[in-house]
Amino acid sequence: MMSIEQKIGELLIKKNLTLSIAESCTGGLLSHMITNVPKSSAYFDSSVLCYSKNVKVKLLGIPEKLINKYGTVSAETAKAMADAVRKLRRTKIGLAVTGIAGPDSIEKKPVGTVYIAVSYRNKIYAEGFRFKGNRKEIKTKAASQKGNKNKGSICRYEAFMETHKPR
Repeated sequence: MMSIEQKIGELLIKKNLTLSIAESCTGGLLSHMITNVPKSSAYFDSSVLCYSKNVKVKLLGIPEKLINKYGTVSAETAKAMADAVRKLRRTKIGLAVTGIAGPDSIEKKPVGTVYIAVSYRNKIYAEGFRFKGNRKEIKTKAASQKGNKNKGSICRYEAFMETHKPR
């Protein structure tokens, strides 16, 4: 069975696309997994570890008003992160993940709340998840989509990219 990072790599190579990532709650784990795939340098440009609000605002340029309104863990912030990293690194796709790995909840949101977003061709898609487990398990599930009832949102990302391809 192919891992999600292998599926992502296969899809990006097939479509000749480049990827940059903005990670928060996964702490670089998603980028680590992507770069474990041989020849990932053909499509993977870079990642920004934006664990703090300050980095999201200062480095990625996420409006502080947006974060104050929706929180650091929200679909809106994930979308802004994905779009910002795509533009910052000038890649075809920006991928972002933000969430709460625990052990404490923040922003009145429960531990395990995670948002993943994709920015492609000036369109942005985000999806929310609720993962169970300890801190390490939540990070792993967020990065790998293990524990997701829908077996990973890569299929929805692929469908999203197909509907927004150039004409």
